[in-house]
Amino acid sequence: MALSALGWVLADQDRADRLLSLTGLTPDILRDRLTDRAVLAAVLEYLAGHEPDLLLAADALNVPPEDLVRAQAELAR
Repeated sequence: MALSALGWVLADQDRADRLLSLTGLTPDILRDRLTDRAVLAAVLEYLAGHEPDLLLAADALNVPPEDLVRAQAELAR
């Protein structure tokens, strides 16, 4: 789910730029550590921190927004 959310974020240039700006992630980090729990948690934390994007992502992924927030908490452990 986190990888799908990342794909959704990266499909929009403004949203992708905001993700990089707010999380400190870089394109190199995303490429090199794509399956790293901390990176995926950061992506979901970014979404959880901006409700409009959280709702849009949840809709696009056909999951309840709460599932994305729960996944973030699980990955952050």
